[in-house]
Amino acid sequence: MHLAHSVDVDLLQVRWIAVCCPSATLAIWSSAWLHGAAASDDTLDALMPWGEEHAVVAADPGTAETFDVPVSGAVPAAPARLLPSLRRLGAADMRLVLPVPGDVRGLGGGGPFTEAALRAGEAMVLPALGYGVVPQPIAEGLLRWTVFPLASTVASEYTGLGEAEHGLTDAIRDSAGALQSLDVARERPGVRAELSAKLRSTPKLDWPPGTPGRALRVLQRAEEVGAILALAHADEPGGALSASAVTRRADALRPLSDAVRTARCAAVNEAVRVFADQATPS
Repeated sequence: MHLAHSVDVDLLQVRWIAVCCPSATLAIWSSAWLHGAAASDDTLDALMPWGEEHAVVAADPGTAETFDVPVSGAVPAAPARLLPSLRRLGAADMRLVLPVPGDVRGLGGGGPFTEAALRAGEAMVLPALGYGVVPQPIAEGLLRWTVFPLASTVASEYTGLGEAEHGLTDAIRDSAGALQSLDVARERPGVRAELSAKLRSTPKLDWPPGTPGRALRVLQRAEEVGAILALAHADEPGGALSASAVTRRADALRPLSDAVRTARCAAVNEAVRVFADQATPS
């Protein structure tokens, strides 16, 4: 499979674009709402592709009181309860974090929040407030958001969009070369159709007016490469002649997976920053 291949994706507007996860949707739309660039109804509607129903709870009584939402185990609140709390608490910044085992940067140490974020593979962090929000599918069409306190202060880390974009490009080139040298990057019939189908199956959302176009383009590129990676991992044995070759392939793909996560986070976090910078209080 040639990682450098691109796939034509029909985008009716630059704002209609695939997105990696619910936390990305919540981060960008809630930032737009907080800074006067989106209506609350539109923000709540933007979550619907991830589930017909959404519920919000807090991980502990103290967090429940702070955010004015029920504690876990009680009858949950609707997400409309979360937005006013974010405004009341002054949540001026939110970050997308996509943790994996061995890389839990941005989660503020260990504890229940880190454990939940690792299970989900995603979270929205509110670094200034010291809290994080993790989505979890509960049943068909139902997504539950849990607010956790962070175990410790999150270090201020920022990856620029240009740096992330260049890193993704370099990782594509390096991974493609490594896979070719291992003879595990063979084309297979129908792979482009599979890739197109995978991309089209990813929720495509209408982002708030004013979302920076470059951030959306980087996010789209990351989604394309992420779909290629998913197919590459599923394409066992992928031409590998031995177990050691399979291991070498995984090692070759790991930097690309890291670059995709970095690009996704950088794109979302840049959009959040832009909305904060151009804020019009409402």
